[in-house]
Amino acid sequence: MQIQVNTDNTIAGREDVVRFVEQVVQSKLGAVSSEITRIEAHLKDENGPKHGPDDKRCMVEARLQGRQPVSATHTADNLQSAVTGAVDKLRNVLDREIGKARARR
Repeated sequence: MQIQVNTDNTIAGREDVVRFVEQVVQSKLGAVSSEITRIEAHLKDENGPKHGPDDKRCMVEARLQGRQPVSATHTADNLQSAVTGAVDKLRNVLDREIGKARARR
């Protein structure tokens, strides 16, 4: 499973952020990693240098073998919560999609 992290130019500490995203993805999606070819995470600060509630957004997309990609988005007050929330939502989507595919076999 390949993990790609994309950030906008307002996200600070890029290397730390990339490591954190990779750790969260590996820990939460490791059980279904054989079904996934690539994960793309897109991180954005919705209002740039200004602060506000739920201004950090994470969109995570999973490319599945032989199927259409699936994605999930989560907004939060900080990047860690946004990433964790998006990956949790993606795990639910993947469980549903993979379960459907296995039921059809």
